[in-house]
Amino acid sequence: MVSNVSSALLIFAKWPVPGAVKTRLSPPLTAEEAANLYRCMLLDTLAATRSLAGITRILCYDGGAQERHFRELAPEVRLVRQQGEGLGERLQTAFGEAFGNGFSSIAVIGTDTPHLATARVVAAFSLLAKGETDLVFGPSDDGGYYLLAMKRLHPELFRAIPWSSATVLEESLARAAAAGLRSTLLPGDFDLDTVDELHRFMALPDQDAAPLTREYLHRLGF
Repeated sequence: MVSNVSSALLIFAKWPVPGAVKTRLSPPLTAEEAANLYRCMLLDTLAATRSLAGITRILCYDGGAQERHFRELAPEVRLVRQQGEGLGERLQTAFGEAFGNGFSSIAVIGTDTPHLATARVVAAFSLLAKGETDLVFGPSDDGGYYLLAMKRLHPELFRAIPWSSATVLEESLARAAAAGLRSTLLPGDFDLDTVDELHRFMALPDQDAAPLTREYLHRLGF
């Protein structure tokens, strides 16, 4: 089905099952606490992106058995099950399906940066619309990226990338350059993957960002 809205935001997410999400935080968090934290991060991400006018949100969920839960959690967004063996294949498939459904500009984010300013997402689409760049990356402090946006599918960005390493962005930029693609970087940000990053989040000047995540961390003593 072809969409009437040209821009789409893919939100990659898992269902918050204890022991399956935010595992790097256990310990000191218990598996259940880590799952509860992830749920807050997911809800904050959905709430923040709800304000993006003219952008269709597509929640790309992991696990077929969780569709009912995601539909109850986010009835206002489109749901698409992630398809593929690894992250690269899943990203490539999600972008490919969205382009096939008529979207002309697509960005992807995860749920590990619930404090992400939606202005960054808007900026990514604006940069693509100007036609002066082919790709927009949002660099993460850990060497990855919190956002990737493009106007057509570039499979080389998803194949044989060392995912979950400190060279993801570096390798992605090198692939883009080798393919003759122009890349633009947004301001950097950080994921909530470690205890130090949780403390860093709690110290942010914007105390209104990701309120559910902030409230839960406060309850945990952060």
